[in-house]
Amino acid sequence: MISVKRLGHATLTTPDIDRQIAYYTEVVGLTLVERTKDRAYLACKMGLEAIALEPGTGNALSRLSFQVAPDADLAGVSRALAKDGVTAERASGISPGVAEAVVFTDPKGTKIEIFSDYVFAKDDGRTAGIMPLKLGHVAYRVDDVQKIVKFYCDVLGFRVSDWRDDTFAFLRCNTDHHTVNFVHDDEPQLHHIAFEVKDWAEIQRAAETLARHDIHLVWGPGRHIIGHNIAIYHRNADKVRVEFFCEMDQMKDEALGYFDPRPWHQDRPQRPKVWGPDTLRNYWGYGSERIIRGYQTIE
Repeated sequence: MISVKRLGHATLTTPDIDRQIAYYTEVVGLTLVERTKDRAYLACKMGLEAIALEPGTGNALSRLSFQVAPDADLAGVSRALAKDGVTAERASGISPGVAEAVVFTDPKGTKIEIFSDYVFAKDDGRTAGIMPLKLGHVAYRVDDVQKIVKFYCDVLGFRVSDWRDDTFAFLRCNTDHHTVNFVHDDEPQLHHIAFEVKDWAEIQRAAETLARHDIHLVWGPGRHIIGHNIAIYHRNADKVRVEFFCEMDQMKDEALGYFDPRPWHQDRPQRPKVWGPDTLRNYWGYGSERIIRGYQTIE
């Protein structure tokens, strides 16, 4: 088993790269790090790459990258994957910040790129858009949640933070409550991508920034119950559902086994658990009065 430490960048396909570059730079507030004929790479102002774009249909995730420890030997990563029956290959020039990676396909068909060394992107000096801290998590609809959770835990070293009955899993690889989540759906597809902002005031500013660009929220603001993050959601021109969030639960010490205590927690201490099928989507905000199965009614 390897041990993933953080989410890298998500590669999305788009029928209009220029339009999406404009969205991610002017609205989201990312920095365009590199542009080639058929690819673009964008990073958050803090230097972490977040999004890569390549030609294709809209609202599709083609690749996802994760970082292991900077001193990890990629040859060792390949051997560990082989022991788990995963066929992988080496690849160079994954992104401006990732020179070498080990690449394989996960059970839902997404190319996964594992890297160790990373070169932070430079700030372009522009102040525009929402400017999130990082790409925080990626959610995906899958037809076999148990299978994909087992793979991510047994092969990549993720830990389960919470289940919502047996249809929705939240997995962590660091202190954040979730870095990936998987919800059951008969038609596998991207559910949403999520950017972290620093606080509740930035959520308000994000909503106003979206409004100035004539982009309307499809859900929120509200505080989720599972993970307890405050969140808003919208869709961009490619119909990608994009979340901005803050105040996500933190597992500060794995040995302690509970999330950093917060006044809004339902349990004291709040530990990883299976939430019932009647669990509300959020503690307060739009939709808090309704029971929503698998969060799938987010438009």
